[in-house]
Amino acid sequence: MKKIKFTLLLTFLFLAFIFTTISSYAETVFTDISNNFFRLHILANSNSTEDQALKLKVRDEILNYMNTLSYDGLTKQEAIELTKNNLAKFEEIAFNTIHLAGYNYPVNLEIGNFYFPTKEYGNISLPAGYYDALKIEIGEAKGNNWWCSLFPPLCFVDISSGVVDDSSEESLKENLNSEEFSIITEDSETIKLKFKLVEMFSK
Repeated sequence: MKKIKFTLLLTFLFLAFIFTTISSYAETVFTDISNNFFRLHILANSNSTEDQALKLKVRDEILNYMNTLSYDGLTKQEAIELTKNNLAKFEEIAFNTIHLAGYNYPVNLEIGNFYFPTKEYGNISLPAGYYDALKIEIGEAKGNNWWCSLFPPLCFVDISSGVVDDSSEESLKENLNSEEFSIITEDSETIKLKFKLVEMFSK
């Protein structure tokens, strides 16, 4: 009986060790990934064809203006500060775009830490969890959303296809270690498992 109890205790301790190790790994990886992204998140009023088209018009005008600011070479905090300093201009652009399109939806802009489900952007996938972001809500903000990353600067690629080019991938490599970079860019079965573990324990 004592031997059985001892075996059960060892099994329990081993499983607890494995669980703690996996949990610590996943939390560390997700924290590093989320700490190295500042995202742009635009939510449409609804999922109607018209509201989704309007969302894309707002996106295009916002990104056109952001292109004049140049997020290249900035740190994450500098990218956040640049966004804060231009928040009123972003709101004006979104508001004017909405009204020129013939709608009277309100628009709300906010910089904060928000929950995101799993998102794919071309060959980049980010696990679900909380990220710093600029959120732009159009009207009731109940429609499908569009996102990209202001840091590292992935917004300024081909926005119609979402393909991340080589220079943008290099920017990611500079801000993430090799393990983290592989988790969000590779598609092997091992990486998929790690990705799921990161999502599971980050919550």
